[in-house]
Amino acid sequence: MSSRIHLLRAVNVGGATLPMAELRALAESLGAANVRTYIASGNLLCDPPGDPAEFDRALERAVEDRFGFFREVISRSRDELVAARAAHPFEVLEPKYSYVTFLTDAPAPENVAAARRFATGDDRWEVVGREMHIRYIGGAGRPQMKDASIGRALGVPGTARNLNSVDKLIELSR
Repeated sequence: MSSRIHLLRAVNVGGATLPMAELRALAESLGAANVRTYIASGNLLCDPPGDPAEFDRALERAVEDRFGFFREVISRSRDELVAARAAHPFEVLEPKYSYVTFLTDAPAPENVAAARRFATGDDRWEVVGREMHIRYIGGAGRPQMKDASIGRALGVPGTARNLNSVDKLIELSR
């Protein structure tokens, strides 16, 4: 088993309540070891049994069975998180205003081109491999760009974490 960071999309927002203690218990019931969570936004660190992608799908099913809603689970190794953080292409004005959106797959080039049609104001985004990097000029709560529309145009689900959270997850995964 090797350690992974599992990121659940959109939990504890919009009525999709998932207590982190129950998420840890679900992961353990699926055979994961060294299970821990970071803040209440769906960040799970553990050593999954077997193939990480199979564990991600099993965790998705377990969350849906237990809580009645589906949420994608996107996992990365510590090295992949470090590489994604290092690839952030924008000047970091405030770490809480800069994000990495971890995507299920790299979007097709034509989808990236379609997403480029949306105005961004002073906000910026760029796809690097399986991640979309974002820098909001005034924070995610007041975006100048249509981030949800851009995400839909990319055609692959993802879940975003600000650089403070990415840095903490890297630290916790040592």
